[in-house]
Amino acid sequence: QVSLQESGQGLVKPSQTLSLTCTVSGDSIENTGYFWSWIRQPPGKGLEWIGLIAYSGDTYYRPPLKSRTSISRDTSKNQFTLRLTSVTPEDTAAYYCARRVGLGGYDYWGQGTQVTVSS
Repeated sequence: QVSLQESGQGLVKPSQTLSLTCTVSGDSIENTGYFWSWIRQPPGKGLEWIGLIAYSGDTYYRPPLKSRTSISRDTSKNQFTLRLTSVTPEDTAAYYCARRVGLGGYDYWGQGTQVTVSS
């Protein structure tokens, strides 16, 4: 059974950097064919894909967020980490990590973690 668990800051001040880590169990983030994603849902809005890190280590980001986003991984801990710089209140959202299978959909999700950007 694959499980994902988000951890990190719940409250971030404007202009600071948001950092969240997703710990994966039951699968290796290096296994071929899987893509490890970050997705968020602002209050009252739909899901928004932020970016992903592939099994190969390649990364892809949502274009409007690309300049502020980086996703890295620690294969020894089977974790991948989201960093979002220069946050504003518009970055307030529930943040999720999820596994995507190839070009298909997401089959496993973390429970999500709420991040609030406020001074």
